[in-house]
Amino acid sequence: MKESAKAQHEVDKANFAAAKAESKAQWAEAKAMADPAYTKQKMQLQREEQIAAAQKRMDHAQKRMDHAKK
Repeated sequence: MKESAKAQHEVDKANFAAAKAESKAQWAEAKAMADPAYTKQKMQLQREEQIAAAQKRMDHAQKRMDHAKK
């Protein structure tokens, strides 16, 4: 039982450390959102990701059309 309790304590410590790190990251992101340059850069990255995803879908659709013509 004692070994099991120690193992659970290690799990709890790791979970607490992860939650603490996530909280710090969320706070840093919230703080950075006040900076217009950061917000602009983040929005640009999101747009680029969306464009890349759309391009990938278009390429896949083109391949399907080419395959269907054969």
